[in-house]
Amino acid sequence: VEMPLKRVILIRPGETDWNLQGRMQGWVAAPINEYGRVQVQRLASFLRHIGVVELYSSDLRRARDTARVLADVIGREPTFDARLRERHIGYWQGLNVPEIHGWYYDEHEQLVKDPENDRSPGGESRSQVGKRVGECVDEIMEKWSSPEEPVTIAIVAHTEAIRLMIEHLLPDTDLSEAIFGNSGVTTLAWDVDSDGWQLVMMDDSKHLEGLESRHMA
Repeated sequence: VEMPLKRVILIRPGETDWNLQGRMQGWVAAPINEYGRVQVQRLASFLRHIGVVELYSSDLRRARDTARVLADVIGREPTFDARLRERHIGYWQGLNVPEIHGWYYDEHEQLVKDPENDRSPGGESRSQVGKRVGECVDEIMEKWSSPEEPVTIAIVAHTEAIRLMIEHLLPDTDLSEAIFGNSGVTTLAWDVDSDGWQLVMMDDSKHLEGLESRHMA
């Protein structure tokens, strides 16, 4: 099988104040903060030189902020898609982990027992997120199934969405516990010998040149 897509670059948004405070964001319209903007500007300088032909992004505020900074540098207008959103966590939005454990103990225990199908009150299950993310990825792959030469695309998404995108393209991979830092870059490349995707680099932050890429425990 020939795959004209050469690389898919998955990008987590720059830091927000809620990231720094350890608060769960879900679909909240949290903007990236000044530290996050510097992270993304450094990432943009890196992406400028690798020939990204298309930029896709979640339509949540922190992803939109990130995509627009990248777009200004690489010269590609973002395509926003709600299917690339983070997992909706319902009533848990805005809470930190100790608050969730304390106020929603039974619900959290049930989620731990069945992480794929259970959901937080008012939120989505992991399998629901996987379905919408998978549909979006399949459409992107279909669009780029016949360019004249191999190309690189970039997708700005969120921790759970990125995990599920990788698992969709690499079905034998389980990244349910994988960590992705703010503005971290994960790269998939098409391997001609195996006719399949390969995970080349996960949560790379070398572009930050010493800036910390933080993530919630």
